[in-house]
Amino acid sequence: MQTATATSVGSANQQQGNTSAQPKRFTPLVQQFLDYLRLEKHFSDYTVKSYGADLIQFGQFLSGEIGHHNAEPPLNVVIPDSPASLDEKQSKAEPLQIREFLAYLYAQNYTKSTTARKLATLRSFYKFLMRKGIVAASPLAQIRTPKQEKRLPKCLDLEQVQKLLDAPGDADLLSSRDKAMLEVLYSSGIRVSELVELKMSDIDLNEGVLRILGKGRKERLTPIGSQAIKAIQKYLEYRNADPRFKLGEGDTRVFLNKHGEALSTRSVRRKLDKYLVQAGLDPGISPHTLRHSFATHLLNNGADLRSVQELLGHQSLSTTQIYTHLTTSRIKDAYDAAHPRADMPSIPHPAANPLPKAG
Repeated sequence: MQTATATSVGSANQQQGNTSAQPKRFTPLVQQFLDYLRLEKHFSDYTVKSYGADLIQFGQFLSGEIGHHNAEPPLNVVIPDSPASLDEKQSKAEPLQIREFLAYLYAQNYTKSTTARKLATLRSFYKFLMRKGIVAASPLAQIRTPKQEKRLPKCLDLEQVQKLLDAPGDADLLSSRDKAMLEVLYSSGIRVSELVELKMSDIDLNEGVLRILGKGRKERLTPIGSQAIKAIQKYLEYRNADPRFKLGEGDTRVFLNKHGEALSTRSVRRKLDKYLVQAGLDPGISPHTLRHSFATHLLNNGADLRSVQELLGHQSLSTTQIYTHLTTSRIKDAYDAAHPRADMPSIPHPAANPLPKAG
């Protein structure tokens, strides 16, 4: 277990623009918290890594390695806090220090969404310390999260989706794999992290169902359509005929790279970028855009919000409700078609034609 804080020399080098900073390491309290997230809350490795980076930064701020404490250029060598000393500073943090940390983030031009994420990390951390009896109250109790700009997710129309899904083709093993991946992402709405984790034992092509292990290790069943099933079957035919791959083992990942190893989420993004160029589509489209498109197209075609919530694996319905903002035209069309007075000529307001006064 790593029990040392990030070195101050590394932090000073970072401030001077040196990219050869020392590796990040965690204090005992932070390591306990990260172990709790990973082992008990079943957070993904990526999420745990993000929480750890946020707490490293906060620890550096408390110890004076970054922020207003270091207005002068840092010395070449800075004596770091011991892990126990930094843990004590974290456990005794005051609301004013949290506000100063927020001011530092603002001065560094962090976005509101990133600042909100860092605040969420600190809230979780101090909630954990309260549960352990290390602190009596959270220093964030009276701290408000910055109001977020409401940005609607990007969504592809049906023509754009078709162009993207057609781009890979299926002439060989790798192109058929890429087509199958894109078809599955759009057909099921699963996250790209869930896609790369899919095992052979998780797919039932006869029933057209995937077993997905989502956030928090929560399992759900997700249907896929005929086009996605056909694409997977084509890919598996190529894969079964290739001596580099073994097919049929339950723990074998479905989507493999050319070396027979599991694909990473970054690899999927690179493949998508390639096909966006081929299809002449916006290069800003991400794998998550296919998830947004999946949800929006379902709602546009009459699916109810609760069902879409289940398919997406959202814990809260409020998370799914953002997609209702993308379906206003469908709702307006439904209103115009169904309401008996929707297309009536304008009726003047009674106040515009007052009754004549009695003589």
